[in-house]
Order: sequence, then structure tokens, then C-alpha cells
Amino acid sequence: MVMLKRECLCLGFLGLCLVSSGQTILFKNFYIADGTGSKLFLGDLRIRDHKIAILGELIPRPGEKVIDGQNRKILAPGFIDTHSHHDRNLEDSGQYSSFLNQGITTLVIGQDGSSRFPLQDYFEQLTREGIPVNLASYSGHNTLRFNAMGNTEFNREATHGEIRKMKKGLKQDLKSGALGLSTGLEYDPGIFSSKDEVLKLALAAARKDGRYASHLRSEDVGLEEALTEIIDIGRRTRMPVHISHFKIAMKAKWGMADQLLQRLDSAQTAGVQITADVYPYDFWLSTLEVHFPKRDFDNRQTAEFALRELTPPDGLILSRYDARPDLVGKSIAQIAEDWKQEPAEVYMQLIKTARDKNAPEHVMGRSMHENDITRLMQWKHTNICSDGFGGGRHPRGVASFPRVLHYFSGQLKAFEFETAIHKMTLLSADHMGLALRGKISPGFYADLVVMDRDQIKDHASLEDPYALSSGIEQVWVNGVQVWDGRSFMGSRPGMVLKRQAQ
Repeated sequence: MVMLKRECLCLGFLGLCLVSSGQTILFKNFYIADGTGSKLFLGDLRIRDHKIAILGELIPRPGEKVIDGQNRKILAPGFIDTHSHHDRNLEDSGQYSSFLNQGITTLVIGQDGSSRFPLQDYFEQLTREGIPVNLASYSGHNTLRFNAMGNTEFNREATHGEIRKMKKGLKQDLKSGALGLSTGLEYDPGIFSSKDEVLKLALAAARKDGRYASHLRSEDVGLEEALTEIIDIGRRTRMPVHISHFKIAMKAKWGMADQLLQRLDSAQTAGVQITADVYPYDFWLSTLEVHFPKRDFDNRQTAEFALRELTPPDGLILSRYDARPDLVGKSIAQIAEDWKQEPAEVYMQLIKTARDKNAPEHVMGRSMHENDITRLMQWKHTNICSDGFGGGRHPRGVASFPRVLHYFSGQLKAFEFETAIHKMTLLSADHMGLALRGKISPGFYADLVVMDRDQIKDHASLEDPYALSSGIEQVWVNGVQVWDGRSFMGSRPGMVLKRQAQ
């Protein structure tokens, strides 16, 4: 049981703060989920300026703003989305609603090997214009590779000179405050990189106390080998390494979650600092090309294998297809029926048409099993992410965190509510190296979420991908309210969170 002190007993410890002239706000009569995984406890919280000042049994001051939890509402640290693409359309059509309605107060971008470059310019822009939530970024390997090799000569291994150029860009980003290096090794141009190239860049990041996050080389056929690569990077660099959106995306490997987690536990025991994040859906969002690792887009056998073993035709749904927007929302099975063609032929034709017209495309693929998702999510070193953005037509962009609370914790009983909060807050902060975030404790930044536990529910679906969730009543960032349960409130108190430059 958590013991709370009365305010009068805490004055000696926090006296200097309490006589500060800064504005204070009192959160009173809340059940507090402090981010550590400890049981909920009833208490009060006072914030001053940007930070939490005191936690205890507190008395309202004259003229002080009081938020009343009515002895039933939950107060938790703001959720940290460790794998986000919300910067693609940061101010979306819903005025930041895609992430604020989830209770997200920190976005970690620069994922899957793609980042802004140079990061310093982007950070300065965000600081100048203001953002409603905190934001941190990795430096992306694919971005560095394009800059070093160009947009047409990337389908090969890099030369020593090109790797040196990548290192120079990486060091520049690290100096600007990047968290570390991210890779997207199933995507162009990272898919053509050698293991040695990636290791050399990871070592350069490690020398600056950076971290490593990776969309693995394979999440299906070569999953085991891909895990070997990231474990080896962690062992040889001694840096923290993080598996992005951990999944088992091949039918023949469903049920292998425990076996894979045993490997990761063994790596942990051997001293490898390996962690992961997971989003709570059994389908992904990527490109039509991702199932063709050899980039043999006219190979019918590859197309047939993908539709038979990886994602079935009715589970591969176009979410963007600029070459023919009328096809958006349709599966390959539906298009094949309309066109009176075999699904494999349709699959190859869709890729060819998009490439010929240089037209962007995205596809959602149902490839995972819920039992595996649950087991991967339960691992003590797994935190929650969205891997989404507001305009992606994948529900994860607007509903991931409420879905974990409502469905995986509430209905499936995969873990306790307090554990779910831990996996969204303090564990996430630890995995990203973010100081003074993710915990309700004096001295931590006042990133807070007020929620009605009985009303938390995700509503987004494939049919209605932008439906907002319910139950998140208030979101506070650095001591300022930005979400009132319905809309963005206009304030932009977010900070750019930087790794301390070495």
C-alpha cells in the first residue's frame, strides 16, 4: 500500500518549491497510476509550472485551480509513443486529435530508417512554431543512405567512402540531439545494406551514447536471422537495442512467440540491452513491395508465396493508391474478383502500375495472430507503440493506446491495468532514454492523462479508421492542458526532447 504524506509534513522537503511564485494547479481525489506498475492509490497532486511539485493529501490554496477526480477518475503519466509516424501530418484534419485523443504526450519519430535531415533544422522549426506534445527523433539509416548514395544508385552495398559520408550525417544528427540510429531493413535503400555497414553506423552511434532501433530485415521468412543480427549489434556495441513493432508475420511461424522471447531473455542474461515495442493489431501498414525482398516484382512465384504464406488476398487492403484512388479500401481479393483475374496477377499489376506512374501507395496486411501479439506484449521488456499516423487509414494511428487498455488489459486480461500504464509510460521512457518522463513523482515533468476507466474504448476500425476513442478526458503536457476530451485546446507547450550531446 502506498502511504501518502499530508502537505504540512512535506513543506520542509519541498519548501523552496512551495514558496515559488509559479502558478500551481491541484489534481484532487484521483486514483493515481504512477507509471511504475504499482497498484492504484487515491491521492492528490500539485503541479507548478512545467513539473510535478508534490504528491500527497493536499489542501486547495486560495484561488488555486482544482481538477476534481471525484474519487473515481484515473490520473496517469502521459503516454509515450515510442514508434510514431504522426509527424507525417502533425497537424492533421482533426487538429492533432489522432494522438491527443489517445492520451499521447510524447512522440518518438525518425523511425524505420527515415528521418528529417538535418534534424537540427527540423528541431528549430518545431521550437519556433510550437507543438502540442513533446517530440524526440532518431536519425534514420535510409535517409543517411539516400544522402550518401543518391536516389538512383542505392540498390547495392555501400562503398567505404559512402559509409564515411553516412557516419558524418549521423554524427551531425547526434550532435543535434537525435536519440540514436534507426534502421528500416525491409525498405529501400536499407534492404541493400550489408550487416557490416549497419554495424559500423551503430558503433558510431554507440560512441556518442546513442541507441539503436530497428525495423528488422525480416518479420516473416527470415525473422530468426533478423533477431540474430540485432542481438549481435547489441552485443558488439554494448548500446541499448530496440525491436520496432515486434511481430510474427508468417502463418507457418505463428505460435513461436515463447521461443523467440526465450532467445531475447537469454540475450538479456548475457548482457545485451534488448527491448521491443508492439502495437495492438493483427494487421500492418506498409507498401505493396514489402513482400518482395528480392525486389522481383514480376515474379509470380514470389507473389503467390506472399498471398499463400504471409498475407491472404482478402487480408491485403489498399489504404492509399494514387494511381487509382477508386481502389482504396478494396482488398486484392475484391479487385481480383472485379477484374476477373488471379490474385497474384492483380498483386503484380498493382505494383507495376504504381511504379510506372511513380504514384505513392500503402497497403494494410493481416499477417499476425492475436495469441502471438498478446505474448509479445506481455514480455516484461515490451512497451506499447502505435506505429501510426493520422492519415494512414490504419486504426492504430488513432486508437492504439485505448485499445490496449480496453481490449488487451480489460477484456483479454493479458495484464493488469497498472501494468498496461507502465508499458505506455515509464517503461517507454526508459527504453528511449527520456529523463524525468513517464512517472508521477515530484520533479518529473507534468505530462498527465485524466481518464474515466469505465469509458475507455477504441472505436476505430477498418471501416471507420478515423473514429476517435472515448474515455481520455484531459491531456496535459508540461503542465498545460492541450486536450479537453473532444478537441485540441490551442496551447503548444511541447518540447523537443534531445539526447544529451557528447
